Amino acid sequence: MQLGLIGLGKMGGNMRERIRRTGHTVVGYDRNADVTDVGSLAELVQALDAPRTVWVMVPAGKPTQSVIDELGDLLEEGDTVVDGGNSRWTDDEKHAEELKAKGIGFVDAGVSGGVHGLKNGYALMVGGETEDVAKVQPVFDALKPEGDFGFVHAGKVGAGHFSKMVHNGIEYAMMQAYAEGWELLEKVDSVTDVREVFRSWQEGTVIRSWLLDLAVNALDDDEHLDKLKGFAQDSGEGRWTVEAAIDNAVPLPAITASLFARFASRQDDSPQMKMIAALRNQFGGHAVESK
Repeated sequence: MQLGLIGLGKMGGNMRERIRRTGHTVVGYDRNADVTDVGSLAELVQALDAPRTVWVMVPAGKPTQSVIDELGDLLEEGDTVVDGGNSRWTDDEKHAEELKAKGIGFVDAGVSGGVHGLKNGYALMVGGETEDVAKVQPVFDALKPEGDFGFVHAGKVGAGHFSKMVHNGIEYAMMQAYAEGWELLEKVDSVTDVREVFRSWQEGTVIRSWLLDLAVNALDDDEHLDKLKGFAQDSGEGRWTVEAAIDNAVPLPAITASLFARFASRQDDSPQMKMIAALRNQFGGHAVESK
């Protein structure tokens, strides 16, 4: 299968490589001349045989809207666009209608896996019409982890990004719980090796997880996280999850509190936020602020 892939950053570049390893052809475009395969979106579209599938992997909001607007003018009836970024699900509905008017299909894909996805595979949550999802299925199969899990056609347009949004909201709360426990352990005099306490939890406990493994990795790099500022950014999905909960009258106390804790981190040098920042750097390569 041929695929056009727009956006070759931390995730997009690795996704291109993983798809190519399964024998598919990927034509990538990025504004960074060092990584791009073609010089423009028009060249990318021209390099693909019809019917084309183009995957957009750029930041949510205006950057995604700009790319989809341009693709709407370049693509033809029967082509398909996949938005694999972290777009808000309400934007998906708008994009699908805009492209449908031109006979172009649309699929939204929530992608989880971060910088480890090249090796481990990417969990994929997709939304869209069954026939449009089927056109992209070979690429989904190439990206997903080996085995029976890691891919779901979650429902209609917007369902993929809505599912990924909730996934990220849960992630906020899980990281916050680890961070609070770490700070409490660091605070008391009786516990003399917090890092090894965390390490001991990696086997046989009910709280073992990949995030816990990453926390241990972060503590191995910087045992007391002294090198980090207690500042953690939020990339949008946590806010959208809380807003959706309000709209649907669903109580989300843990996720909401974890979002507000990140806001608090911008006021003080929070010890908990050092762990949150370290975890985000470990699983996603997100930037951290050093002292």
